[in-house]
Parts: sequence; structure tokens; C-alpha cells
Amino acid sequence: MSTWYGEAPPPPPRALGAREWLRVARRGAPLLLLLAICFPLLLLLRVPERWLFGLTRPVTPYITQFVCIWACWLVGLPRHVSGQPMTGPGAYVSNHVSWLDIFVLNACKRLYFVAKAEVRGWGGIGWLARGTGTVFINRRRGDARTQQAVFEDRLIAGHKLLFFPEGTSTDGQRVLDFKSTLFSAFFTDRLRDVLQVQPVSLRYAAPAGAEARYYGWWGDMEFGDNLLQILATPRHGAVYVTYYPPLHVADFSDRKALARACEMAVRSGVSEAALSNG
Repeated sequence: MSTWYGEAPPPPPRALGAREWLRVARRGAPLLLLLAICFPLLLLLRVPERWLFGLTRPVTPYITQFVCIWACWLVGLPRHVSGQPMTGPGAYVSNHVSWLDIFVLNACKRLYFVAKAEVRGWGGIGWLARGTGTVFINRRRGDARTQQAVFEDRLIAGHKLLFFPEGTSTDGQRVLDFKSTLFSAFFTDRLRDVLQVQPVSLRYAAPAGAEARYYGWWGDMEFGDNLLQILATPRHGAVYVTYYPPLHVADFSDRKALARACEMAVRSGVSEAALSNG
């Protein structure tokens, strides 16, 4: 999974003053406390949950959603949601703008992310990802059959998986071409006739006076620096989450056709936002 750099480099992180550091502490401390309480509780409950229900997780996803709802509130980022998340077996695909996407999308709907294997080693992020049931994928050909089986088992169990088909995050002002490789997982005999895929668009509105790319996370931006910038922001803009009508996999001839249809839906939402801001 490559990193997107774009035409213009991201702005360097701004120096934080005393008032901004106080704001970081005021927001960061309760966020850490929330994670310190809820994440061990989630891990503790996973033991009887796994014993009683196997792959099905009827309890712990609610803890993840609760944490993400409060995380968005503590950071000060309002969410505006339109459209309805689907019911029944299915997966979501979305554009990818920032690490904030994880909290925003999980706050809107209980789901599980599909991420590159390297995320396992990303300090606290990897620790949280493993605990909340993220599906990690490798690019090695030898792992393709095993990963296919994992996707199928999770989807058949009723888990809603979310893919970022762009393969990387951007500055939020565009949608990159969707990679169709992962869409092949939806066309197996066990899934094709029962599965739906729902496109979701994420559109971040920058705070007043800030440039449009404010919430993008791309290029060589460091997670720690970006986290501090977000926590230090006096008054945030907003994020707009749009759920488009689900697409039935059986209605498409192959993975490329399905990927194109999903990309067009997501791209339309982001393009409309760019036009309205421009």
C-alpha cells in the first residue's frame, strides 16, 4: 500500500503555544481515560463472548462505537450523517482522508476495518486495531487464499467489513482510483448472491479560515504531529458522512465493474462538496 503525495506537499505542523497545549491536555486527558477504561473492558468481554458466540460479536462492537462517538465529541468534530446504513450481510467502501475516518465511521455504524498488515505495528493504533477486530491483509500472493477465507467467514458471520479501495489516505479534496483487487472477495460462491456493498463518502469541512486540506493526512505527515494539531484546534469544522444505496454484488459482471460503480458514487459526493466550497 503506497503513500499518496499529491501535487503540493502538506503544510508543516504549526508550533503550539501555551494555550494550545492546554487545549491538547483538556481534550487528550479524557480521551486517554476513555480508552484506558473501555479498551480493557472490551478485551475482558471478548473472552466469554468468543466462548459463547464464536466469531459472532454481539456485545463488544457497541463498546467500540461508544468510544468513537465520545472521541469525536471530545475532539470537537461534529458529524453530519445522511443516508441509511444497510441491513443484512454486506461490506462498506469509502474514500480515505485521515486517521479520523476510523473514529467517524465507527461512531456512525458498528463495523470492522480492513487494513494493511503494517498497521499491526503502529504503536497504540495497532494495539487498538487488533483489539477491535480489524482484518489485516498482506500483499503476498501466498496469503491470498487464507485471506479470502477470512473475508468470507467474517462476512458470513454478519460482520460489516469496511474497505478503503484507494489504498491510501489523501488531502480530502479528491477521490483516487479504486483498486479492484479486494472486490474479488465479494464474488465467491458463498457471497455473490447474498452480499451487498454500500459506498460511503467522507467530506471534511475545514475550520473557519483554514485551508481546505486541513483534515487530510498524506505524504510524510507524522501521526503524532497531526494528532496534536487536531487536539489543539480551537474550533473544528465538520465531517459529512453520506451512505449511498447498497449495490447487490450479483448485479455486476465482475470486480472491476463493481469497483467502478462504488467509485462513481463516492466520487460524486466528494466532487459536490468541492464545488460547493469552491
